[in-house]
Amino acid sequence: MAGHSKWANIKHRKAAQDAKRGKLFTKFIRELTVAAREGGSDVDANPRLRAAVDKALSNNMTRDTVERAIKRGAGEMDGQQLETIIYEGYGPGGTAVMVETMTDNRNRTVSGVRNAFNKSGGNLGTDGSVAYLFTKSGIISYDTDIDEDSLIDSALDAGAEDVITHDDGSIDVFTTPETFGKVKDALDSASFGSVHAEVTMVASLKAELDADTAEKFLRLIDILEDHDDVQEVYHNAEISDDVMQALDNA
Repeated sequence: MAGHSKWANIKHRKAAQDAKRGKLFTKFIRELTVAAREGGSDVDANPRLRAAVDKALSNNMTRDTVERAIKRGAGEMDGQQLETIIYEGYGPGGTAVMVETMTDNRNRTVSGVRNAFNKSGGNLGTDGSVAYLFTKSGIISYDTDIDEDSLIDSALDAGAEDVITHDDGSIDVFTTPETFGKVKDALDSASFGSVHAEVTMVASLKAELDADTAEKFLRLIDILEDHDDVQEVYHNAEISDDVMQALDNA
């Protein structure tokens, strides 16, 4: 699901596009602020905040900026009041899509999300229409140069739920959202350097897409992620490396 898996080829594409648009830090600040507001400013007691801090710092956000966002969320500084709303829908090829937004204007946000689905041959669904296909999990990903047996032993000892080795040799460690920070700390302390780590929504059923459908699906993702209110887009699409390479070279 991560590292060099098929999940990552879309996820890493997303990260590159976000950085190009200059929107990545804005999204991090929103997530830090809302996570602190909803769960408190103690990183050790707030798994969502811990994951947000890790993601922001790993993408070179300064600690001072992170701390200001947390203080704003905890009410120690003035700031815009945002609420988290999750929309569900169906994309090209029958893909299941969940869109996590943070907004101060519900009407503006739902209009933008609905238009994205409509423009891409999908449709916005109702609450619960696809959520049952997803489970919130922590994923810590490792490259191919890791000692597999040692990593598996250390991960399970630290409380990981599962460890999956992919065909290319990359490894994903799965945790609950609550144990994500503890497991990552333990593996960091054991000198296992991850290439990617986050709390995300993992789909139980995948939808493999051909090139034509994948192109339409990625257009949907692009439009959604270009919306200022959209924080994350989760989906069950599976696109092979060959198809992704063909689309990138097109």
